[in-house]
Amino acid sequence: MNKLLATLIAGLFATSVFAQTAAPAAPAAPVAAAQAAKADAKEKKADVKADATEAKTAAKADAKVADAKADAKETKTKAHHKAVKAKTKAKASATEAKADAKEAAPK
Repeated sequence: MNKLLATLIAGLFATSVFAQTAAPAAPAAPVAAAQAAKADAKEKKADVKADATEAKTAAKADAKVADAKADAKETKTKAHHKAVKAKTKAKASATEAKADAKEAAPK
């Protein structure tokens, strides 16, 4: 009976040791999967954030280009206006000089 009792106790210990090592292995897989899912979520979040930043930068650049074009157009308009004004003034001076020359010429 001692041998039978010793065998049963040894079997009980062996079973308990086997059960203890097998139990932690099962939850480790879901934890790894959860960590992988978290890593994927973080990566997607970082990608979305990078895309938003890129879009924002592109919008700012487009706004600067539009502003520069508007400034260039305004400058061109001002230069054209000054040129027309100078040309008109020159014509007026030339016409005035001709009129003065006609008056000064003996008849």
